[in-house]
Amino acid sequence: MCPGVNCINLPQESILLKTSGQIPSHVGISGNELADNLAMSATINLNSPVPVNDVKKNISNLSSTQNGKAQWDHKDTIKRIIDCWPSLPTRELDTILTRLRIGHTRFTHRHLLLGEPAPLCTACQCQMTVLHILIECQQFNHRRIRCFHSSCITLKDILHNDPHPQLFTFLKMIGFYSFV
Repeated sequence: MCPGVNCINLPQESILLKTSGQIPSHVGISGNELADNLAMSATINLNSPVPVNDVKKNISNLSSTQNGKAQWDHKDTIKRIIDCWPSLPTRELDTILTRLRIGHTRFTHRHLLLGEPAPLCTACQCQMTVLHILIECQQFNHRRIRCFHSSCITLKDILHNDPHPQLFTFLKMIGFYSFV
């Protein structure tokens, strides 16, 4: 097709129009009146009933979207502003840190790909998440104190702009480094 040329397919014929030229009226060209009438009928407000199932589905979707947004907004996030993080010296460390920051690791999200139930902590019997592993699990409390010099730390303390210098040591100590 040549640039600057449009092809209009009509029921029985094809007409080539140059976009630089303009046809002042299309009266008498077969198919155009039908197209105009159909276009005009689309603008008329039809009071056709909406199926109840469609209404229920849209209300349900709206409700779950608003509920999910509310939960997302109230989550204790590591980073509220969208801008670049400083890079780490190696791509491996950068990848591990990014996965921890977004909360998606091979270990904590593998079940989604395999259609299995979420992994549970053997010590606490709660779902294994990055938050649970790094902050909450009592099983790792001794190692957490040893690495971070505190048992009362937050994800921001460990994963914010400059990650805690002992983060990767802690992950190796608890055997989680290779599962991120």
